[in-house]
Amino acid sequence: MDTVRTTVGGVGLDVVVAGPPDGPPVLLLHGFPEFWYGWHRQIEPLARAGCRVLVPNQRGYDTSDKPPGVAAYGLDVLAADAVGLSSLAGDRPLHVVGHDWGGLVAWWTALRHPDRVATLTVLNAPHPIAFAGYLRRHPSQRRRSRYIGWFQVPWAPEFLLGRNGCALLKKTLVRSSRRGTFGDADVARYVAAWQQPGALTAMLNWYRGLRRARPAPPADPRIRVPTRVLWGARDAFLEVGLAEASVGLCNGPASHRVFPEATHWLQHEQPDEVVQEILAQVRGTAPGTSPTAPGTARG
Repeated sequence: MDTVRTTVGGVGLDVVVAGPPDGPPVLLLHGFPEFWYGWHRQIEPLARAGCRVLVPNQRGYDTSDKPPGVAAYGLDVLAADAVGLSSLAGDRPLHVVGHDWGGLVAWWTALRHPDRVATLTVLNAPHPIAFAGYLRRHPSQRRRSRYIGWFQVPWAPEFLLGRNGCALLKKTLVRSSRRGTFGDADVARYVAAWQQPGALTAMLNWYRGLRRARPAPPADPRIRVPTRVLWGARDAFLEVGLAEASVGLCNGPASHRVFPEATHWLQHEQPDEVVQEILAQVRGTAPGTSPTAPGTARG
């Protein structure tokens, strides 16, 4: 496992790479408030299975560049970053995997650049168009998502999230996961990433970009690449119904699986199952003939 520095769209990104260069390329996209380390339990198993694994610190996170301004964090820009990372795998179509915000980027990449995506695997992250419709229909999800509105305020979120050694972020990470998921050493690594100069503002600009750098709506929001959605049912932030709503916007092979005992942090809590799900996608053996394929569960 090595870390390389690459430039995509003029932005320097640090990328952890592992596995044989000629293996099927798997791109793992982290969410908020993580960085590449959010996938540390999946990298080596995927590499040992023969995959070429690419795990970036996405723009704004940890040691990657943090371009100023909200416009630098719109979904179209973030999807272009994902596609640009294929240069580290011979410009081959990628098996794109995303969690949380990385999942939104993964959905958008498959929507905007379907020719560059071999398969799509998403953990606890809704299709952006499905999310908008679900919010309108479900007041309970609107309540869970109120923090997004607070993140739009300038400077105050940075101050509150960063004070006392990022105590609020630490508490949220630990309390929203199963007991023992994040140990002291894990939390220390996250704090070091959050305390990188400019990191909190850049991380929050992803949320601000949802409103202020909103991309043009697609003429057709349906996903046409093979898609597998994995969902921890005890997610404190996103309701499980979003899994089925998202699969409903897939026009290709698609299915979903709900993990009843997992929270939002699925790849940390059930790492081996997530590895096997990703490999099934890469090998073309994942359930995906219909949104209700055998072995899936309805949200």
